[in-house]
Amino acid sequence: MPITKPIVYTVSTCPACLRLKSDWGSQGIEFEERPVDENQKSLDEAVKHGDMVPVIVYPDGRVEVGYKGMIG
Repeated sequence: MPITKPIVYTVSTCPACLRLKSDWGSQGIEFEERPVDENQKSLDEAVKHGDMVPVIVYPDGRVEVGYKGMIG
């Protein structure tokens, strides 16, 4: 099934993840959060794209690791 909004892989204590969720929430940007520290399947998916969080997978297939120069 094709994704329709960005998927964001996060860790609950990651400052970059918290900043992204806060910024995007205040801007009304919809995304699907997949916490890798709470779900092994999400962790397995995330490591295919990178070894740092946040990992953002956009609907067009682009992958971005980190947020505004921050990584956790």
